[in-house]
Amino acid sequence: MTWVSDFESGSKAQKDLLGGKGANLAEMTRLGLPVPPGFTISTRACQAYLAQGGDPDGLAAEVDDHLGALERKMGRGLGDADDPLLVSVRSGAKFSMPGMMETVLNVGLNDASVRGLARRSEDPRFAYDSYRRLVQMFGSTVMGVDSDLFAEALDDLKERRGTQADLDLDVDDLRELVATFQRIIRDETGEEFPQAPREQLDRAVRAVFDSWNTDRAVLYRRQERIPEDLGTAVNVQAMVFGNFGMTSGSGVAFTRDPATGDQGVYGDYLQNAQGEDVVAGIRNTVSLEDFAQVDPASHAELLEIMSTLERHYRDMCDIEFTVELGKLWMLQTRVGKRTPEAAFRIAVHMADEGLIDMDEAVRRVTGSQLASLMFPRFDAEADRTLLATGMAASPGAAVGRAVFDWRTAVEWAERGEDVILVRKETSPEDLHGMVVARGILTSRGGKTSHAAVVARGMGRTCVCGAEALDVDTKHGQFVVRGGTTVREGDVISIDGSTGEVFAGAVPVTPSAVVRYFEGEEVDDPLVEAAARIVEHADRNRRLDVRTNADTGEDAARARRFGAQGIGLCRTEHMFLGERRQLVEDLIVADDEAGRAAALEALLPAQRGDFEEILEAMDGLPVTIRLIDPPLHEFLPDITELSVNLALADTKGHRKKRERKLLEAVQRLHEQNPMLGLRGVRLGIAIPGLFEMQARAILEAAAARVRAGGDPRPEIMVPLVGSVRELDLVRRRIEQVAADVQAELGREVDFKVGTMIELPRAALTADEIARSAEFFSFGTNDLTQMTWGFSRDDVEAAFFSTYIEQGVFSVSPFESLDVEGVGQLVRTAVERGRAANPDLHLGVCGEHGGDPHSIHFFDEVGLDYVSCSPFRVPVARLEAARAHLTGRTER
Repeated sequence: MTWVSDFESGSKAQKDLLGGKGANLAEMTRLGLPVPPGFTISTRACQAYLAQGGDPDGLAAEVDDHLGALERKMGRGLGDADDPLLVSVRSGAKFSMPGMMETVLNVGLNDASVRGLARRSEDPRFAYDSYRRLVQMFGSTVMGVDSDLFAEALDDLKERRGTQADLDLDVDDLRELVATFQRIIRDETGEEFPQAPREQLDRAVRAVFDSWNTDRAVLYRRQERIPEDLGTAVNVQAMVFGNFGMTSGSGVAFTRDPATGDQGVYGDYLQNAQGEDVVAGIRNTVSLEDFAQVDPASHAELLEIMSTLERHYRDMCDIEFTVELGKLWMLQTRVGKRTPEAAFRIAVHMADEGLIDMDEAVRRVTGSQLASLMFPRFDAEADRTLLATGMAASPGAAVGRAVFDWRTAVEWAERGEDVILVRKETSPEDLHGMVVARGILTSRGGKTSHAAVVARGMGRTCVCGAEALDVDTKHGQFVVRGGTTVREGDVISIDGSTGEVFAGAVPVTPSAVVRYFEGEEVDDPLVEAAARIVEHADRNRRLDVRTNADTGEDAARARRFGAQGIGLCRTEHMFLGERRQLVEDLIVADDEAGRAAALEALLPAQRGDFEEILEAMDGLPVTIRLIDPPLHEFLPDITELSVNLALADTKGHRKKRERKLLEAVQRLHEQNPMLGLRGVRLGIAIPGLFEMQARAILEAAAARVRAGGDPRPEIMVPLVGSVRELDLVRRRIEQVAADVQAELGREVDFKVGTMIELPRAALTADEIARSAEFFSFGTNDLTQMTWGFSRDDVEAAFFSTYIEQGVFSVSPFESLDVEGVGQLVRTAVERGRAANPDLHLGVCGEHGGDPHSIHFFDEVGLDYVSCSPFRVPVARLEAARAHLTGRTER
């Protein structure tokens, strides 16, 4: 097996093997762009290294061969004392994981070669600046020294020299800093900084391999749902130096604005700096427009290359570059991460420009991104106290308590607090806090800093480079230039669309996208982009999208949002509030006459509800689930009722009704209600209950027909495990229908089906399908029954531990467990359709609105998904993406 590949021999199609960075370096090399030469150690080598705990056989020999070829190409030897070749060692997984894994620059420098570099460059300050960077990065990345120790030593030196800028340190200062850093390594590890260049290279490569399993990398992969077994490639590349004086520098550029999607190049440049300085945000950068003034020739060449790359990749590209003594070098390109707003606008712009078609535009955005565009924004009319303005790095409106370290952010978020993580600049170690925070605020850095790039990828609101803020993380506060102090725990608001930072909580208002879905005319480029994509999605999806709605108001809103009917109307919600008394009357009834009277009292209320819902969804199917939860849920708490009765007894008060209620509560009490008297079992065990509901549905439908409407009710029997249960209930419903039609002299069309939420129902779906006209998968209960979980009891108890230890990548109640629960769904679909080809199939559990789950439901051939009204547009988009993606793969 070959472990190593030169840049010249790869291509962008080899991301699985070479990782994204290596594949794209190879692609740029093939395009003839100025890329420093190098080689890539494959992801297979990383997989083998992690599996066996050491280098795979043959890797060292291959690295020797490719390193030798690189040395001959460059005319210098690695770490040569007179004229050293220096290399960078960078990670590069298949999927971009910005800042999550390790990088080591200037590998090959030591106490001897630094003098050779100083002589060759005729710039001793540059040589020792490069050396101190290597010692610092190698010490923290490879040798495990706390990076804060190096940062504190650097800050201490600058303070003694009376400066805040690295550039003000002279060569003697940097020599002193190298010695200090080497001493820190010796004190912390008990070993010396390695002087052998090849040892530096080998250890740096292993550190990159090992970084695949760091806590932050694992957390990021879980957040982004990146598979754990991919491994990372390692790119070894000849160094070019952006810290070679003021005619050198490093930058990051995007072919479009990654925050807004605006057309035109965008980026940051930092003179006399290496690339890590730009993304770390240690100094505030200048724009590409300013770069044009600093180095017009390199700027012009960069723009030409950016245009070439965007046309070649047909997408917005994220580019890292270095200028060394006026010569431009390309260090990386990749399809750039972008905000949800930018994703929609870029997709539509590129379709209009002919780079992609609208099918591809739909594939380029996600339902999750659309959902984020539907979140509220700050109310522009509200009173606000502006503290500062930074760079609008990632849009959104975030309100929370200011916290100044990731541990506090996690601790406060776990107790239910909304937090804003405030830092001078973020680093990969802050990822845990960034995940739980509502927003991120930094006083340094720009739109290409670590904070901005990671926030955009996660959909977090972010404001960067708010220079008016003096952030003091040690004392947990920041001071605004001019005097205002914000301490840890104080509430602040940040607007990632404008870069504004406000004191206190700013009121929010519905987003423009939601207003559009509500039917309002909105003149906004983002709304136009979202509308065009969702409208194209509607023309290119196979799945219908229904809603879960229990009131006419919710049904009407969902219809405005594009729902094609109701997939789940929960009738138990109609028994709460003032109607609870009527349910109590049913439960405490002594005889059949008492039960009949209670049901008769419930009938008109139910009928009115159904009329309202059928009117809102006129002409569209409305699936109404007969009562599902145990009856005790409608009764008072057993402990509270017992105490009240005991107190009444001591005072000699007789409470006949309360005593009958207590007897009913005790009679109905169950050790495990989820597995007890509920669903179809209620309809069979309590005569008249399901019949009353069926009558209410059918009488409401008849009333709508008389009013000139087109009602399409579907009666769903819950929790069926045996076809005999469904047969019993169906016969009763059909008898009620005959009675209603005879009484009203009007025929009402309706369907009878069942909810598949028990494993037995899925496995006997062929039998049940002979008695059902439709199935609707209740994936919430199907997940509980399959895993043996009580959702209410276990989510808070151990799900976080399961996710941390890799049992789950995501909660099975958030995204469908395809390997387990999904196979029951697949089995039920196949068996049900085999027995009844006309069987209509849908899903009404919360998974019906989950983008990842929708792709599975499309694959197995369901006819519709159903979700909450707010998620209907998300499901419309994701259903099209599922169909278009599946069609492309086929």
